[in-house]
Amino acid sequence: MHYNVRVFFCLKPDTGEPMTLPTKITVIGAGSASFGENTLSAIMRSKKLRGSTLALVDRNADSLDIVHRLANRLNVEWEAGFVITAHPHHAEALAGSQFVVNAIEVGARENLWQRDFEIPIKYGVRQPYAENGGPGGFAHAIRNIPPILQIAQDMEQACPDAWFVNFTNPMIRICDAVNRHSRIKCVGLCHQIYAGYGMVGVALADDLGIEVPEGLTGMHAAVDQHPLQHRVREQIVPLVDIRAAGLNHFTWILSIRDRRTGEDLYPLFRKRFFELDPKFEPLTRDVFSAFGLFPVPGDTHLCEYLPWMSDPNTKPWEKYNIRLYDWELFANVRGFELHRLNQMANNEATIEGLLDTDSEGALEMIENVAGAGNHYHLAANLPNAGQISNLPPGATVETPVQVNGAGIHPVHVGALPEPIAELCRRETMVAQLCVDSAVEGSREKALQCLLLDPVITDIDTAKKILDDYLITYKEYLPQYWK
Repeated sequence: MHYNVRVFFCLKPDTGEPMTLPTKITVIGAGSASFGENTLSAIMRSKKLRGSTLALVDRNADSLDIVHRLANRLNVEWEAGFVITAHPHHAEALAGSQFVVNAIEVGARENLWQRDFEIPIKYGVRQPYAENGGPGGFAHAIRNIPPILQIAQDMEQACPDAWFVNFTNPMIRICDAVNRHSRIKCVGLCHQIYAGYGMVGVALADDLGIEVPEGLTGMHAAVDQHPLQHRVREQIVPLVDIRAAGLNHFTWILSIRDRRTGEDLYPLFRKRFFELDPKFEPLTRDVFSAFGLFPVPGDTHLCEYLPWMSDPNTKPWEKYNIRLYDWELFANVRGFELHRLNQMANNEATIEGLLDTDSEGALEMIENVAGAGNHYHLAANLPNAGQISNLPPGATVETPVQVNGAGIHPVHVGALPEPIAELCRRETMVAQLCVDSAVEGSREKALQCLLLDPVITDIDTAKKILDDYLITYKEYLPQYWK
């Protein structure tokens, strides 16, 4: 699907090269620690965006104050030339925006995620992860969809041509809501493709001369694993090109090629991966063997969309050692990171570490649309306009994209193998029922969503889980209580 957007650039009089004119970027959820660490610093380092306006929005006054002060420090020390404003509500910031970056999360994320996981246990349903799929994915989505659609509807009035750049999960469901229930252009960005790169790097380490750090056990979210995963990623990305497609957190590697020679590395990778310790991403291993294509996201995300991962008798989460997110640890880490950002904002800590951060795609979208660049991006979520030919039209799918002054364009990859496409089609329908339920306040569609979800195996149980979620989260879900 090709979108038309306004392009803001001119030519340097001395060189004739494109020069970006000031662009307005509004970031909603700017007070999150990860935004301040990554996206904020990456945007403010950009020479192409100098002189732009950056509007920071967050309803948490303390977090917003920290990030605002940090942005002002970066603006001075990096001579970035930005106009920086801070706002407690997005309605104050949207006017004139060309890009709206969304990173909001309703409620205290870790606390609610843990409750999303624990509530179904009361009724005998043990989810494998409970973040983006399963009943937990439903609860997560219906809390986030209403405020995000409010942002999109306000954009229709204040900045109808702006791109909505989404980071909020569940990615498929959030993007689907904006795509089908507003007129705003939406692209969803996620770094999970690099889990695929990491596993390819581990498997082909000896063949490509990659050093795998001691202690790396997999691609799961763990504080001790992140730096080890990053070291493999840094080595493998320059060496191979991976093309993957499917749904967010449920994509599949279609090709692996050596960037230097063009050689097809898939056959060698297939051989080497099955020579690894069987304890390394064991669910991924079994799915790869059964379906013939390699799933990208790693076991802890892959497990959410598969119908054989929640059986209380066989307990597959034990067989595959599916690790739950450490909610308490990550809540503490979030607090620690905000404290560190506050020290930077107060000039009590160095900002040198912010010179090498990654915006996870936001910067690449903004620079190349606003500045009429030409950028190939490994993975982004857009409505299906034929880029995956055997998934439903309009469904939110994840493929490579090409980014330029005319917009963000999906790379067409053809058809997925039919068994894999069927798994994706089921998840697509679950996502759309979830979205429509959240928009309409429909308990009927909510129940249908749960009944189609691979985690649920009983109608009465689904009803009990749904009622418990709606009562527990009533303060966030007024649409169901009209």
